[in-house]
Amino acid sequence: MSSDKLEITSDELDASLKNKEPLLLFDLRLQDIYKKGHIPNSIHAVCDTRAKEILMPKIPKDVKIILIDDDGSMSAETASMMNSMGLDAHYLKGGMKNWTHELTLGNSTSIEPDELSEKLHDSSLHMIDVRDSEQFSDFHISGSHNISLSDLFDLETLSKIPQDKEIVTICPHGNMATVATFALARNGLKSRVLKDGLAGWSQVLKSTTAEKDPTVLQVEKVGKGCLSHVVISDSEAVVIDPLFPAEKYLEIAREQGAKIAHVIDTHQHADHVSSAQRLSELAGAPMYESNLEKWDRQANFLEDGQTIRFGNSNLCVIHTPGHTPGSLSFSVDEKYVFTGDILFIESIGRPDLRDNAEDFALELYDSLHNKLLNLPSETIVFPTHHGTSVVPVNGIFSTTIGKTKEHTVLKLSKEDFVKQVVSIAVPRPMNYQRIIQINKGSIPLTPDEIPDLELGPNRCSISGV
Repeated sequence: MSSDKLEITSDELDASLKNKEPLLLFDLRLQDIYKKGHIPNSIHAVCDTRAKEILMPKIPKDVKIILIDDDGSMSAETASMMNSMGLDAHYLKGGMKNWTHELTLGNSTSIEPDELSEKLHDSSLHMIDVRDSEQFSDFHISGSHNISLSDLFDLETLSKIPQDKEIVTICPHGNMATVATFALARNGLKSRVLKDGLAGWSQVLKSTTAEKDPTVLQVEKVGKGCLSHVVISDSEAVVIDPLFPAEKYLEIAREQGAKIAHVIDTHQHADHVSSAQRLSELAGAPMYESNLEKWDRQANFLEDGQTIRFGNSNLCVIHTPGHTPGSLSFSVDEKYVFTGDILFIESIGRPDLRDNAEDFALELYDSLHNKLLNLPSETIVFPTHHGTSVVPVNGIFSTTIGKTKEHTVLKLSKEDFVKQVVSIAVPRPMNYQRIIQINKGSIPLTPDEIPDLELGPNRCSISGV
């Protein structure tokens, strides 16, 4: 189709906007220029290989698209290409140089995951997850609403979206969510894309002070429910189960006026990449791992009953196998116990990730009943994960040994415990085999792959018990 048949004049476009025709307006200029003034309801877009391969195929064929640039030259060429793909694309004749009507300023098109985390419980926020319902039900950001991308091009669906709230669109990496902003904009709804999508969301770390004698800071990977802890005594810190990015712990230590003296993993993790080695290098602190796991990397290896002194406190090593053969828990000053993936607020660890479920279930029973549950009832329990149903108290995910004794599964006989635990089928963590190999040191880590590897919920506990 010749480009002149695809052109639309400035007056024609203005009339269409005033008549509230459902258009997709793509502004192809540089973003800084776009922010200084753009046509109302237009969205900044980049026409590159990614857009051609990922975004364009998701736009319905019956949606009218108007492309905008400086002078109409690039947009005419792009409109022709899009038409060859079956899209109903047009371009503004003469580009912005010919536009003499209303302009809109600003309009950031994305929101950083950290910013969204701060706004998560704001009543003025409306999050739309554009994946299909099955993906959404598997895991999603708490409080988000599921509307599939195709439904966002339906006028009836759009009419139900609140117009007085800040809208954020969400998908795995931001690609579908970008198309969603186009669909919303064509009907006058402004929105922002969650930058890097759920993969970026999975990397947000939030630090909260949990206890003060000695000090415990709980660091949550918000998008996964993974927990790590910084324990500080007399300006010396121990970091237990550090997550990526490792730099977060250096920041926490500086804010607390402390030096990281020890970096420890409770076990070989299967659902997230440990930053223990990276943090050890950054902090110049020794890294400790269980001597009963198999490693292909160097570390200081811990044994059952060993004690590590830091500041005025003692950390005691407790061998608690059952989730992995070498799983360790750590008691600090007989006040706190850090239980890794053995004992959780609402459940217990799963024994099947190393394909030897029955033997591991027997060890799990012994670790729980003969070691952890023998600690004083008032001992505060800090696990390495929390489930989506768990509500924090004052922002902290913790419980006590006394409360965990009320878990139904912990009241069973050993025989019934093993039978029930082994019979429960729980999906395994996404990418768990590769994550284990990285954490073991068997294959190199490429930091850029961490968000995709960690995409999805943690699945290191068993439910229904």
